[in-house]
Amino acid sequence: MTFCLFGIQSFPKLWKSNPYLQLGSRHSYISLFLADRCGIRNQPRWFSLKTVSSQDTKTTNLVAKARYLRKYKGSDNEVASDSPHFFSAGAAKKRSQTNPQSKDHDLSPVRNTIQLPTQPLNSLEWDRLKADYKGKTRFESWISSQMAHYHSPVDVAKSLLAWVAAKNNGIVDYDLLVRYLHLCVVHKQTSEVIDVYEIMKARYKILDSGGYTLLIRGLIQSDRWREAFLLLEDLKKVMTPSKKNYDDCIQGALLHQDVNTAWNLYQELLGHDIIPMLETLKAFFDFGKDIKDDNYSNKLLDILLYLRNNHLYPGESFAHSIKTWFESGQCSGCGQNIESIQLSPEDYEFLKGRIMRDVIDGGDQYKKTTPQELNRFENFVKSCPPFDIVIDGLNVAKMFPKARESQLLLNVVSQLAKQNLRLLVLGRKHMLRKSSQWRKDEMEEVQKQARCFFADNISKDDPFLLYATLHSGNHCKFITKDLMRDHKACLPDAKTQRLFFKWQQGHQLAIINGFPGSKLTFQRILSYDTVVQTTGDSWHIPYDEDLVERYSYEVPTKWLCLHRKT
Repeated sequence: MTFCLFGIQSFPKLWKSNPYLQLGSRHSYISLFLADRCGIRNQPRWFSLKTVSSQDTKTTNLVAKARYLRKYKGSDNEVASDSPHFFSAGAAKKRSQTNPQSKDHDLSPVRNTIQLPTQPLNSLEWDRLKADYKGKTRFESWISSQMAHYHSPVDVAKSLLAWVAAKNNGIVDYDLLVRYLHLCVVHKQTSEVIDVYEIMKARYKILDSGGYTLLIRGLIQSDRWREAFLLLEDLKKVMTPSKKNYDDCIQGALLHQDVNTAWNLYQELLGHDIIPMLETLKAFFDFGKDIKDDNYSNKLLDILLYLRNNHLYPGESFAHSIKTWFESGQCSGCGQNIESIQLSPEDYEFLKGRIMRDVIDGGDQYKKTTPQELNRFENFVKSCPPFDIVIDGLNVAKMFPKARESQLLLNVVSQLAKQNLRLLVLGRKHMLRKSSQWRKDEMEEVQKQARCFFADNISKDDPFLLYATLHSGNHCKFITKDLMRDHKACLPDAKTQRLFFKWQQGHQLAIINGFPGSKLTFQRILSYDTVVQTTGDSWHIPYDEDLVERYSYEVPTKWLCLHRKT
């Protein structure tokens, strides 16, 4: 057997942005693997994909040539073609700007006669506010509409409902309940959504489309997510569900790893001749980037044909999702695919079970906490929708010693919250006490933008972080600079240790720069597994360089690629 040495390449160590969080440059999607000359490059699965930036010289020249002076047929007059093509994106807006008379007259907003409350009111305060109201619409209806429109805090709206119920023998009108439900969904208050759901289920046999839509959207993110599908069936009895109803259910099914239900709902949607939301189609590509399954891939190709046949155009974010799915880890020497860092569903469930049993419910070598606090935390996590990122708050706050700790934590949380990610911040109770390092106003802002759990000061954070991340699902990432070597070493067997390290590499986000006032950047999560691999005709062997000291929790950055001669 003869093997050819194809090349020895180097992997990049740092990645200036995290594609998963969409925090990086939006100007070009050229693969950073190729730019960094590493041994594993991103490979198109079926065809080559190329994007260009406005900085590209050739592109600039093409744009310049488009601004030529053209001659109309049969005329010697030359007309400058600076204006965009009639069907070009943005052409209509530019035309409207050159023809201001075609603009609709802006309607002046109706001014409120009273100020919306920002804190919960008691009965007397609501009475006074109603007395000051001079509008023609019923006060309760008007104030609830305004609160829903301006996304008032849930506790303020709840005090309104309590006031109305006290004056009406415990009865609250359906419209007021729906507007309160709207606020609960907007603010992701899952427990409140479930409470309203129970009230409506007991009082009404049939809801209007707005009530069904809100309940579906709220429940699909909770641990009672399957009941959203029952509500969808109830809605079908009175009308055809909207594309948004299907989008909520499909994205919820994918979030909870129920792939078959997601595809069935998609086919059902098409069967109603409803054009799906682009967000729905994007969700299938986002879910598929870590799946190596021909059947799933064929379905995604069908979606691309659907876009073509219906003249649908993906937005920039959707296009990036399509590109990410088409590209997978590949050796630049021989073109072979490299094993993904993502665990298979079976391995993930195996690891999750072992961690839950050995780390969370296991011996004292793993934790310093009380059973009561652990039970309180488990109930807290189960009452929340699945998180996208779990943050070790104290660890993150101490990453840059020169920065105030609460300011640093707020900077990280704020930038992630802008990405519409569900965040959980784990901390200690002393972080809530005012001090030179922990400002009360900054910690209050953290709690507005993320769900927070503050453990006793003697408790160890790691078990809580692992529990919340694994409970949220395989999509959830976590942020800490703790390498968790103790947990890996204490796992009972080599298989579990290997799976834990592989899962850790694919889910732990390390902050490179998060100093207040600067852009948040992460070390890149590798998409491939650094282990010796073979396909029969090729071998890929990571190896240690001479004079480079590698710790046990690190992996080599050099690869040997061997390929059989044919």
